[in-house]
Amino acid sequence: MYWGKIIGTLAGLATLKPLLGLLGFILGHQFDRGFGARYQNFRDQENAANVLGDDYVRALFQTMGHLAKTDGRVSEDEIRAARSVMHRLGLGPAQVQHAIAWFNEGKHSGFPLLQTLRELRRVSARRADSRAVFVRLLLEVSLAKKRLPQKERAAIWTVCREMEIGRVELAQLEAMIRAQKGFRRSPAGDLDAARVRGAYQALGVGHSATNDEIKTAYRRLINKSHPDKIASSNPDDEVLAEAERRTREVRSAYELLKARRVIR
Repeated sequence: MYWGKIIGTLAGLATLKPLLGLLGFILGHQFDRGFGARYQNFRDQENAANVLGDDYVRALFQTMGHLAKTDGRVSEDEIRAARSVMHRLGLGPAQVQHAIAWFNEGKHSGFPLLQTLRELRRVSARRADSRAVFVRLLLEVSLAKKRLPQKERAAIWTVCREMEIGRVELAQLEAMIRAQKGFRRSPAGDLDAARVRGAYQALGVGHSATNDEIKTAYRRLINKSHPDKIASSNPDDEVLAEAERRTREVRSAYELLKARRVIR
């Protein structure tokens, strides 16, 4: 967890005073140790579709649709962000269709937001971490657009109250998400995105592939290219070197996607 240090340092340096930059780094470090500890297992918790089941995912996308519609229209940025969440949760094609239907249900004017949130809190009473992840995923979609309308911000605070997330934690979450968005738009973020695209290409799958499809592709390619698998054919040095290179490439690609998509 390092976003606290990034935000704190940049805020301090913005004053053009190096000592305040150092102070910002120190305060950011404390943030990472405290608030960040709550989210250190976020990537594991993010796979909530398998851990908590349809009730959690239904409430998530219904609430997501409700928030997106509070200003009267759902933006393309919000739709893309919602699909990204479906992707990161590892939803299969049928689950994605359910998630889209739930998102649309949440857009209806009579959607029972409080009833939905209270039922979710009841079924996840022993999983405070899952409620925090719930709020974070909602925020990622809401903050995908350029401006967060006041009406939607008020609705987000209603969600936070029901999920027992305080104003300070909400502000910290928002700052962290905005910092991550800034990183993705930077040259370093472009390089990182290129690495992810390269990983999909190395495994011969697309971004829409399920986690199971990625695992299957990895195992198939390892069985095909691993040097031990071709040793019986007495390959020459050039063929063996290419097999070793390809095996390294496939393993690196899989490890990258395994971490990003919480593949177990």
